[in-house]
Amino acid sequence: MACMRKIEKPSPTESPLLFEFDPKPAEEMLTALGGLPLVVQAFRSLGLPGSVKQHLVVKERQRGYDEATFVESFVILNAAGGECLDDFERLRADPGLGQLIGHEVPSPEAARKFLYAFHEEEKIQQAKQQRLPDQIAYIPTESEALEGLGKVNQDLIQRLGERCPEQKIATVDQDTTIIESRKQEALHTYEGPRGYQPMLAVWAEMDAVLADEFRDGNVPAQMAPLTVAQAAFAALPKTVTTYYYRGDAACHEKELLRWLSNEKREEGPQGCIGFAISVRMSEALREAIREVPEKEWKAYGEPEPGIDRECAEVVFVSNQQAEPKDSQPLRYIAIRLRQRQGGLFADGSSVRHFAVQSNIWDWEAVKLIEWHREKAGTIERVHDVMKNDLAAGVLPSKYFGANAAWLRLAVIAYNVLTALKRLALPADLLTARPKRLRFLIFHMPGRLVHHARQLSLRLGTAIEGLALCMGAVRLLPLPS
Repeated sequence: MACMRKIEKPSPTESPLLFEFDPKPAEEMLTALGGLPLVVQAFRSLGLPGSVKQHLVVKERQRGYDEATFVESFVILNAAGGECLDDFERLRADPGLGQLIGHEVPSPEAARKFLYAFHEEEKIQQAKQQRLPDQIAYIPTESEALEGLGKVNQDLIQRLGERCPEQKIATVDQDTTIIESRKQEALHTYEGPRGYQPMLAVWAEMDAVLADEFRDGNVPAQMAPLTVAQAAFAALPKTVTTYYYRGDAACHEKELLRWLSNEKREEGPQGCIGFAISVRMSEALREAIREVPEKEWKAYGEPEPGIDRECAEVVFVSNQQAEPKDSQPLRYIAIRLRQRQGGLFADGSSVRHFAVQSNIWDWEAVKLIEWHREKAGTIERVHDVMKNDLAAGVLPSKYFGANAAWLRLAVIAYNVLTALKRLALPADLLTARPKRLRFLIFHMPGRLVHHARQLSLRLGTAIEGLALCMGAVRLLPLPS
């Protein structure tokens, strides 16, 4: 009997599209951003319009958009996926968005003028003049407008803390990141390319940015980290009772270490701040690590192919002690990475040494090192999201102050999204990145319907999506 040949069914992907574009626009009022009003609801629920009104004054004339509308519009731009000022035009082209949120977003030119108001050239010149004779880098003080925008973010953190009073522990993770830029005004970073190197401090448990400082690319990462650390701890709500701090070698700086070690510190919480900071290696410390007995090294962390990862206590006293008088001595824990079977690292060595300095003595060395390493999943993730999911990775201006405001507006947007997830969205979305929220919620199509002087939004989504949006709005009441 002859074998029956299987008749292959054509794939629908081989067929032409089954519709034609109608050159006439739809007569109904439509939106492609039906879920974006949840971001606006979160912004307003946190009382940010009132905070902007209290702290931020950049407009000289009454006509046009007020400051709160500008700030809310920048948050919308970040949440929607915009990455440049021209993307405001894309938002303005959505016929229903303005009606849903109660105002049209500003034009690219209006938004640009708003950003320019944050720049004060006098601050740049003043910082240059205050440099020491051998100094090249400088960090300008912030303009009054930029300080006001920082106070808005502090208010946001306070309101979020009030809504989550059960979170009584705050671990502050601090680090810089490089934002590459081809602008002529951008300076070369330590990695080579031109750009900027802002510093952020993050509340790890809440996934919220506590403080940010915009910096030129040539500013060393270890230059003046104390300012950002103090701003971060000052932003924490009073509901927090236990404090920790983690940093890499850029934070191994004597003024910061003194401040963290001093339980009677100025401009910060009183009592203990448990910290762990990567140490900048000296030859004396390296020699002390080499003298650690072999039996005292302990394996830690996830195993890596071909590499042994170990840690051990080190008896070491620095000749540049950072501790204030009467404070407890600091603890040094060494880290050793060894290539197996004669393998070599890129620099030709078979062994690498690192160290962490801490004032926490009651944890095992392995626990302390693994806890310190967790900052890679907090501060580094925030940098990645800010630059790749939000608008911080593409700076809009040649003016330093305008770029600083652009970054801080992205920080506020990041924190508004954190508040939205924590206060109003399902628990499985708590770690969702902005691009995931856009796919699931923000970019839902909808039709606006006017009936009996009432505006309604009919979303083109399953009932679960509709229930999610309606429930989120109920969980984000406006301030009374």
